[in-house]
Amino acid sequence: TVPPAGNANSLDWQACQALKSDPAGQLACFQRWADSQTSPDKSAPSLTTAPANTATGQPATQVLLLPTLNTEAPDGKPLGCKDSTYSELSKFWELQRATDCDNFGLRGYRPTTLAVIASSSVNEQPSSDADGHTALKALPYNRTETRIQLSVRTKVAKGLLKDGAGTDEDLDSLWIGYTQQSYWQLFNRDLSRPFRVTDHEPEAIYIYPHQIALPGGWSYRLSGLGVVHQSNGQGLPLSRSWNRVYLMGAAEKVLSRDSGLTLQGRIWNRLHEPSGDDDNPSIENYVGRAELSGNWQISKTNSVGVTLRHSLRSNVRGSARFDWTVAPTASPNYTGLRYHLQYFTGYGDSLLDYNRKRHVLSLGLSLVDW
Repeated sequence: TVPPAGNANSLDWQACQALKSDPAGQLACFQRWADSQTSPDKSAPSLTTAPANTATGQPATQVLLLPTLNTEAPDGKPLGCKDSTYSELSKFWELQRATDCDNFGLRGYRPTTLAVIASSSVNEQPSSDADGHTALKALPYNRTETRIQLSVRTKVAKGLLKDGAGTDEDLDSLWIGYTQQSYWQLFNRDLSRPFRVTDHEPEAIYIYPHQIALPGGWSYRLSGLGVVHQSNGQGLPLSRSWNRVYLMGAAEKVLSRDSGLTLQGRIWNRLHEPSGDDDNPSIENYVGRAELSGNWQISKTNSVGVTLRHSLRSNVRGSARFDWTVAPTASPNYTGLRYHLQYFTGYGDSLLDYNRKRHVLSLGLSLVDW
């Protein structure tokens, strides 16, 4: 049964959505709702007559009055799937039904970045402890170069173990991600501006949501299991690659609608490779075996973060990375464009540099939260 015409404001599009068993009735209902949204009293443009100009004697002209833009759906929620009333972790990993953006749509993962970097040193002749993995000659690379990072993910399944019907109910999910990072010798004219190194990192991640209250206003929000491959796609002697599985967990503290703290930890185990196939023996002793990252979302457009990696051995190695992102003043608040300042110190800035300690300062533009 099609809902009665009645007052335009009383017709709810959700009532039409409920008529799935009657396609013809559902279509008629949606048409009636669409007509109600464009009625003159709500949003249709209207013509009005401006008063005549008595000084010039010009006749009255008609002025087009545009409707007020409707930025909300009929049920009062913001347009789109990422309801702004939910927390950052819930929106990023789509932990609840209200923040579910459905499967197979591209999302941002790590920041997609174009930056200029200055480093303390550059690896002119990369080497590894594996036989036949040392570059045959040194190349005069510049310490100043350009870094390009592309990072995307997509959700391939949801509701595998947890699938509540309510908008606030938890929803588990399975994701596929891919990150590519390149160092481009843009300012090195003598070497014809080559790409010094490009790393590829595909991974699969399963996310299980929680809503566990912790002391101090914190909430434990998710556990995860992932498997990741990282390689630079080169042949000998510069080939580098490794595989690992990891466990992760994340908690957050909401400070306000647009501000909050997040804390995420990961610990991983490298998958065994025969010694003859190992491009980078003991890479985990340099890059690390665990990671802890924290982020302070100061406002909707301003955030700072730190990421620490540790080898979990008495011979301490790893890295530290500090990030600050802020939206340009000319950029609307809802875009993902950010100025991005980053400082890195330690091992593993790239796979070729897994056993070389570097200090790197970068400044550029990033796309986040898209």
